[in-house]
Amino acid sequence: MSPRAVVVGPPGAGKTTVGELLAERLGVPFRDVDADIVELAGKSISDIFTDDGEAEFRRIECDAVAHALVEHEGVLALGGGAVMAEVTRKLLAEHTVVFLNVGMAEGVRRTGLSTARPLLAGVSPRATFKALLDERLPLYREVATVEITTDKHEPAGIVDQILAALTEGK
Repeated sequence: MSPRAVVVGPPGAGKTTVGELLAERLGVPFRDVDADIVELAGKSISDIFTDDGEAEFRRIECDAVAHALVEHEGVLALGGGAVMAEVTRKLLAEHTVVFLNVGMAEGVRRTGLSTARPLLAGVSPRATFKALLDERLPLYREVATVEITTDKHEPAGIVDQILAALTEGK
């Protein structure tokens, strides 16, 4: 088994929203690795960061991604930082990966600088979001089969673009 598509991108890119709609359009199940992590840990991602630290969260995330890539055959959404792990990037090389790109202003607007997103909490969330994009953008592009910009697009239109790009790639 293997996912039909793996969706990656920064916070606010629309990975869950677009991933669910893409799965629906493809007639396959949707799975979100962040939800897997919450279930495995028995607590929220914010609580994992607070109680156990980012390193422990990333360890759990790597395991959850590896299992989901083997077990799931629909559309799989990864957390925004999953591509930071080299082992995950290597695993993604064998899959169709859709990178949902979002600009800084739109990403900040969509996330609302939410405290539910531990890496965006802090003194200067905008600066943090920019640093996160700067650090991760090359990694998203490294793993991407398809890149779609989500700024100023509705989820249904984004899914249309993904399906067209995936069809062209065959």
